[in-house]
Amino acid sequence: MKIKKILVSQPRPSSEKSPYYDIASKYDVELVFRPFIKIEGLNAREFRQQKINIPDYTAIIFTARTAIDHFFRLAEELRYNIPDTLKYFCTSESIALYLQKYIIYRKRKIFYCENGKIGDLVPLLAKHNKEKYLYIISDVHKEDLALLDKGKINYTKAVMYRTVSNDFEPDEPLDYDALLFFSPAGINSLKKNFPDFDQTNVAIGTFGTTTAQAVQDAGLRLDFQAPTPKAPSMTAALELYLKENKESE
Repeated sequence: MKIKKILVSQPRPSSEKSPYYDIASKYDVELVFRPFIKIEGLNAREFRQQKINIPDYTAIIFTARTAIDHFFRLAEELRYNIPDTLKYFCTSESIALYLQKYIIYRKRKIFYCENGKIGDLVPLLAKHNKEKYLYIISDVHKEDLALLDKGKINYTKAVMYRTVSNDFEPDEPLDYDALLFFSPAGINSLKKNFPDFDQTNVAIGTFGTTTAQAVQDAGLRLDFQAPTPKAPSMTAALELYLKENKESE
């Protein structure tokens, strides 16, 4: 299978030092960054339908920077004056530091764990067991809520944004030799935009077990995936596939 043009269903990397560019140069392939999905925020009317009163909560749980953006956006739209006493619990330091975009970091009570997993945040949440937590999520959330329940955390889910299909133009071709996907929603968007998609000579690579399963559930062929022991990242998986493909030519 000759690979010359690859669609990466994510936004273009902001840094020119991205491994994707090294791969494009090394294997003489064209990379096109074209998200199959996009994030859309709920408006105030939609959020109110959840019957959640934000001032009732003393702490917020964030597992993504996107969640932070939409929390502060909705807070403004709802005219909620965020108190200085509000506490923030994040699943990584990078997410915690992103709060600087909206608040004076050193003057707020901010907590985080090291590895980005909600399970490792639970002991910290349990330690502050008098807090009433608001957990900011999307309509399609991967986090294991059972871990919060098992830890007897007093929390409420608040959907503030959703994942929707990023529609292609009617005459926009899908003329790629390989497609890279990072979520089941991306697979759903592929099927929606191209219901007659013929995979025959198109390789599909995925990141994450749920995305790999979505490919199989859609009746498509999975050619490579990450993370694996040999390929911990999508770029590593892509390079390994291109190398093996080149050797077989």
